[in-house]
Amino acid sequence: MMKVALVLLFAAYAYGCGTPTYEPSVGRVVNGEDARPYSWPWQISLQYRSGSRYYHTCGGTLLAPNWVMTAGHCISSRTYRVVLGEFDLTKGEGYEQIKSVQKIIVHPQWDDNCLSCGNDIAMIKLSSPVVLNDKVQPSCVPKSGEIAPHDDPCYITGWGRLYNGGPIASKLQQALLPVVGHSVCSSSGWWGSYVKTTMICAGGDIRSGCHGDSGGPLNCKGADGRWYVHGVTSFVSSLGCNTLQKPTVFTRTSSFTQWISDTMLQY
Repeated sequence: MMKVALVLLFAAYAYGCGTPTYEPSVGRVVNGEDARPYSWPWQISLQYRSGSRYYHTCGGTLLAPNWVMTAGHCISSRTYRVVLGEFDLTKGEGYEQIKSVQKIIVHPQWDDNCLSCGNDIAMIKLSSPVVLNDKVQPSCVPKSGEIAPHDDPCYITGWGRLYNGGPIASKLQQALLPVVGHSVCSSSGWWGSYVKTTMICAGGDIRSGCHGDSGGPLNCKGADGRWYVHGVTSFVSSLGCNTLQKPTVFTRTSSFTQWISDTMLQY
């Protein structure tokens, strides 16, 4: 347990987690908007190789200099790389750090055939540690069992599709997604039994994540002023990204804090 505690302290405090150099420009914007460049310095782009090129497929969150968290459903047999310090996917802005992948650990209870069963989480160990600077920094991980309250003003970030069937965003997007408490989200007319206690819902009006946001963070500000990754973007309604009373569903990070720590120690 002492080693686990040390890992968490290392990831959470040694590098000033959750305290971006460039403060996010946050407000109650109804739809998504371009993020302030480098204001979510833990956001990564997970990219797969096709031919001689790499393409964005999912988001993820930097937790420690050589560890990234993403969604289990983002992982297949492809060859991946992780890009950090990214803002505009269409430009080389000089701040990017591109890392190959040493190892990917998908949660052992993740089932590709049952997205609503939960455990949609994976850890990626980078080939070498990133250089932490004003544009690349880790997010904080919430304490085990901690639950963001209903209507907590959290933010989803990513390069997901701008609308159903549309193109992925070139510039990093952010959108205010208030948390929908489990008692509401799991009620009839909302997600019902599809939503487990190991998940967290946010949005549910015209705000949502969309394809390409998967694996990225649900960012919630703690009482200490730090940003915490409370969720890993998991799924939206098959009826569309912005379906009323079908909020974006995330893997609740605090349900897996121990597994995250154990994975970082073991590998």
